Amino acid sequence: MPLAFLARRLGMTLLVIVLAIGINFLIPRAMPGDPIEQQLNQLAASSGGNVGDVQAMVASYRARFGLDQPLWRQFLSYLGDLAHFDLGFSLANYPERVSQSIAAGLPWTLGLLGVSTLISFTIGTLLGGLLAWPGSGRLVRLVGVPLLMLSAVPYFVLGIVLLFLLALAWPLLPVGGGYPFSANLRWDWESARMIAVHAILPSLSIILASLGTWAIAMRGMIVSVLGEDYIMLAEAKGLSPARIFFGYGLRNAMLPQLTHLALTLSHIVSGAILVEVIFAYPGIGYRLYQAIQAKDYFVIQGIVLLLSISIAVTMLVMDLIYPLIDPRIGARRT
Repeated sequence: MPLAFLARRLGMTLLVIVLAIGINFLIPRAMPGDPIEQQLNQLAASSGGNVGDVQAMVASYRARFGLDQPLWRQFLSYLGDLAHFDLGFSLANYPERVSQSIAAGLPWTLGLLGVSTLISFTIGTLLGGLLAWPGSGRLVRLVGVPLLMLSAVPYFVLGIVLLFLLALAWPLLPVGGGYPFSANLRWDWESARMIAVHAILPSLSIILASLGTWAIAMRGMIVSVLGEDYIMLAEAKGLSPARIFFGYGLRNAMLPQLTHLALTLSHIVSGAILVEVIFAYPGIGYRLYQAIQAKDYFVIQGIVLLLSISIAVTMLVMDLIYPLIDPRIGARRT
């Protein structure tokens, strides 16, 4: 791989991260209202007003978090904290640190969204390829057409329908949460079973809603390679239909699909906020939703920064591995 290309891509990735840090700092502070005052007013309302002088407490907490400083000084403090990998404290759940909040929600989101995305990608890609491949059979079309129609339904709408049917009308699965409220999770099979059962409905809504999207995209890419010379050469050599499909059809049509997969995986951190909200699933998306409601600047900054960095790094990795998937790309870069 040319060093000039590698240096250019690294420079672009760093530029994206720097811009993301600046935008990430400004957007939460553009939200109307004061987060400290909002939290203390809620505390005063819940305690019957017996919390003392609210305005004095607001001033004290603003000074404690540095929110009484000019914006440029807050930004310099933010950069200094980032240099020490310090994301600060949560305003809504003080003294919880932002890193602790992210660490508590990230495994749930990675487990739910990661597994669901990979399952839908694998099934949808194979289904779309078979729908476009000559001689794939009538059964593929009978199964594929209804799944393609589901791609028009947003995943959160499908989640509400599944919640009503399978948790309320027929109580076969839990209504929400990541595990039973009274459960004490441990590293054992019973805890794994409870977590898996609670993940079925949100995972099923994501898989069913995205299968058609993967299939439609792959179907169009397979159609575009069917007339290529290497397909006809493989057929002329007498290779098996399965080898031609996987080795010559899918492989050469996969690059746009893999780019889409990389972008989807990089958005896992906040990719299914509404699904997590609907099912009260304790992931990063639900925590971001709660932070936006509470105007929790530092949690919003931490989660959005994680999202921005994951997108930039994922695209850099995809650029580096593209030549391994299709050598023609590496040849064009030399």
